[in-house]
Amino acid sequence: MINQDSLVEASYLLHLEHCGKLEMRSKVPLETKRDLALAYTPGVAEICRRIVDHPEEADRLTWRKNTVAVISDGSAVLGLGNIGPAAALPVMEGKCAIFKRFAGIDAVPIVLATQDTDKIVEIVTALAPSFGAIQLEDISAPRCFEIERRIQEKLTIPVMHDDQHGTAIVVLAGLMNALKVTQKEMGSIRVVLNGAGAAGVAIARLLVRAGVKHLTAVDRTGVIFPGRDGLTEEKRMLADLTDIQAPGTLADAAHGADVLIGVSAPGVFTADILRSMAPGSIVFALANPTPEVLPDVAREAGVAVMATGRSDYANQVNNAICYPGLFRGMLDHGVQKITDEIKLRAAHVIASAIKAPTPEMIIPSMFDEGLHQLVAANVIAQG
Repeated sequence: MINQDSLVEASYLLHLEHCGKLEMRSKVPLETKRDLALAYTPGVAEICRRIVDHPEEADRLTWRKNTVAVISDGSAVLGLGNIGPAAALPVMEGKCAIFKRFAGIDAVPIVLATQDTDKIVEIVTALAPSFGAIQLEDISAPRCFEIERRIQEKLTIPVMHDDQHGTAIVVLAGLMNALKVTQKEMGSIRVVLNGAGAAGVAIARLLVRAGVKHLTAVDRTGVIFPGRDGLTEEKRMLADLTDIQAPGTLADAAHGADVLIGVSAPGVFTADILRSMAPGSIVFALANPTPEVLPDVAREAGVAVMATGRSDYANQVNNAICYPGLFRGMLDHGVQKITDEIKLRAAHVIASAIKAPTPEMIIPSMFDEGLHQLVAANVIAQG
């Protein structure tokens, strides 16, 4: 395991030395007056006129076709909560660095000094002409659902809240391989999902779309069931999917379950809960930085396949396994809206990168050669 104290110090020194993680560079030389005349005035005026007459040429004559805006209001930064825009900026820079490293995409971190839904929709929509796609990050639920939906309705470029869909895609990919290990079928397993925020709702939707027929969602109050007081629109959707039609606790729901997925809080999966699950149990404990249960506790409780969100344990569920290739493919293929079919194809491709799944190897690494190119190539259906 990585020494946490040394990691924190090294990370601080890295950011301090480089003054952040990103910089801007020109693709063309600016060494002579002719260089300047071609890249700027007077030559650029002709480029502007061509775009006025042929708007579709903006994708070929500007950076837009290869550029993603990574946008956050800092209201739900993973593991840290509502820390605000300035403190969220290092995370957005990291996302942008990953875009460039793994998919050759130029990404721009943008943090907003507002958490007002209407203002965020207005700002992002106004910024959109500069970009080929929008990645929303670390925006709290339930606002994130409305913000994503409204921006998608206004724009004709891909808009994706990565905390929702990136997480769901990688969870589904990992589950596909975990089921191979445990010799179980998607349509017959019983899944319990603990956590009904952005990631939880998206995971539930995609798992059902992938063939899960028996699912129970749980939040801080307990089982989410039809008619429970105080349900949001998204939780009413989860209630309609649930197998359990009455109040209950996490322990009640997990008893006899095949799969337990947590996008919730540290330490909530107790050994007793895990021991009550069906033989060949699968546990994805994805709270960061401290998961719902540590792998050694899970193993002692008889869990067959275990995944977390951490890089120092086997089977890391990380959005970066998915989103560089996913956006690369959408930009390359001119995709305007991300669909369930695109998400399902991405999950299948990621799962297929592991040729012979084992309990310690159900999810590829973001460093696996060819992974992101494979995801990109399969954004559009083959054949």
